[in-house]
Amino acid sequence: MKSFLSPLLRSNPPPFALTNTRNNKIVAQTLLTAFDSASRRKGLLDHDSLPDQSAMIIAPTSAIHTFAMRFAIDVMFVSRDGRVLKVRRHVKPRRLAAAWRAFAVVELAAGAAERSDTRPGDQLQLTAP
Repeated sequence: MKSFLSPLLRSNPPPFALTNTRNNKIVAQTLLTAFDSASRRKGLLDHDSLPDQSAMIIAPTSAIHTFAMRFAIDVMFVSRDGRVLKVRRHVKPRRLAAAWRAFAVVELAAGAAERSDTRPGDQLQLTAP
């Protein structure tokens, strides 16, 4: 079954931005992906920060943890078609977060969800930067 993330699965995909279709704001311009088991387990654990306008997209998953992380993040739980189901802001290290029926998680720098005015019910899509 296809998802809104399918274009990222192509070999050598072009660069994409993640955009909120409700307000046309860019949520992230640099996308890091974790689509296999090893990269999903690693996620952002070896990072000291996540730059503004960057996002780690983890799929498939409906839950994340920040146990070994060194910084807070915003987390968006997204359905297969790109609809935002839940937003958790400023998730500190050593926490768990989950959303029933989520297909993917978008991890962002703390404050990014507010800056892009993204909330549950919004639709995310991949766009050319």
